[in-house]
Amino acid sequence: MESVGTGVNADGLKAGRCWRLIADIDGHVRSTGPGLATQARCGRTLQLLGQVEGTRLRARLLEDGYPCWLEISDLLERAIPAPPSRPRPLGPSHINARLPDVLAFSEQARQQPNHYLWGGTLGPDFDCSGFVQSAFASAGIWIPRDAYQQERFCQPVAVRPGVFALLRPGDLIFFGRPQRCSHVGLYLGGGHYLHSSGKEHGRDGLGIDQLSLECDHPVSCHYRRELRGAGRVLRCHDGTTLP
Repeated sequence: MESVGTGVNADGLKAGRCWRLIADIDGHVRSTGPGLATQARCGRTLQLLGQVEGTRLRARLLEDGYPCWLEISDLLERAIPAPPSRPRPLGPSHINARLPDVLAFSEQARQQPNHYLWGGTLGPDFDCSGFVQSAFASAGIWIPRDAYQQERFCQPVAVRPGVFALLRPGDLIFFGRPQRCSHVGLYLGGGHYLHSSGKEHGRDGLGIDQLSLECDHPVSCHYRRELRGAGRVLRCHDGTTLP
């Protein structure tokens, strides 16, 4: 079999083969172009899906089931063939015990200079769902990558503007249109949540906003109008694909 890149047998690039990252890597939205879909940290595992177009191949990150396009040269430089690896199952009590670590990561991220980055997952620059996923992953809790997937993954918790008594620190707050969730934040308590948002809504990066009706900050007002609901993480993702 012909070898590929740095001596890797071409059979290692077939569909179903698994690789482990030995350095951080960018995942792209499409087979061409600069669009960033996600970022994956050293140590994560991915499975090849068998699609190759130009200089990129399609892969699925196993911890959250997320598909993306990778540069073949990046894969060969930053990953090695490895057995499949799945997240360790965690129940509600284990997840609840780790929430202080999730919140501590979030505060540390907020204290660093940062900007909103679509697809940003590694920091210091994040998008909304990349920040939330990274906060939970820092405590060994894997949840889906995108905001609408995170909404489906969580147990719903009742919330509406100005009414948030049932929320607990570590819950997720979801925003968007009636048709689809498009934004997520991490609840801190007292009606406050931390999220990464872009310039078009008055901020560029991580900041704290409020669900309280008394708060008239422009960013808080914008997202209150788009509040969809809230959810609680009670399980760890099992690595299967989400819609």
